[in-house]
Amino acid sequence: MNENSHKNNKYIIVSILDNPEGLKVGLIQLNRPDALNALNIPMLYEVLNAYEAFDENNEIGCIVITGNQKAFAAGSDIKEMAGIETVEMYFRDKFSIWDRIRKIKKPIIAAVSGFALGGGNELAMNCDMIVAAEDAKFGQPEINLGVIPGAGGTQRLTRAIGKAKSMEAILTGKRYSAKEMYEFGLITKIVSNEIYLDEAIVLAKEVSNKPAVAVQLAKECILKSFDTTIEGGIEFERKNFYLLFSSEDKVEGMNAFMEKRKPKWKNK
Repeated sequence: MNENSHKNNKYIIVSILDNPEGLKVGLIQLNRPDALNALNIPMLYEVLNAYEAFDENNEIGCIVITGNQKAFAAGSDIKEMAGIETVEMYFRDKFSIWDRIRKIKKPIIAAVSGFALGGGNELAMNCDMIVAAEDAKFGQPEINLGVIPGAGGTQRLTRAIGKAKSMEAILTGKRYSAKEMYEFGLITKIVSNEIYLDEAIVLAKEVSNKPAVAVQLAKECILKSFDTTIEGGIEFERKNFYLLFSSEDKVEGMNAFMEKRKPKWKNK
């Protein structure tokens, strides 16, 4: 594990993990343990900057974001919002950070232990896959503060687990176990508390061993399915499929298959 050049971060730790079989893995650890990794605006900017730096780094194939054993992120920083009224919140425009996070092209995996509540659950849902420890707790408790999710929670949770369960989760503020959320379809896999981060990194390395252009275009197509019709999604998929026929990795992948050998990806 080699420390990245993000030396001025106050709330996150950024690392790059070697991967002998393919591209490297970018690792972001939320590091505000005294507040259970509650997401304040400076921390979100640090996360965004790390995401964008990894997205621009051609040596990185996949990104993992995690917290600690006690909390992935227990929510947004309430102290930061308690005294604010509508106009100030509007001009503060913290959700522009989330809009930029949504545009990251490389796959992101959340490694979740402990609490993933409110903004923490939204940060996990912004990822493409979630690997959860058995003790992880998920929820959108904003209703208990007199507000609602504002970083996509009402939309992403509904798309992931359906209307009925999302209504229950958001209107009651209930917390759910990793097992429940796995059964609802939010989580990719559940593992023991001791290995949740290791398993997320194994998955990230597996993704990083695949051809990068195809991986990113596949992610694009899957995400597109949530904001278009089936016809529009299929048309989008088809264009990306055709686009890959001009990639060097398409040539290598098909030649390797016919020659019965392991492909050597150029990620071009």
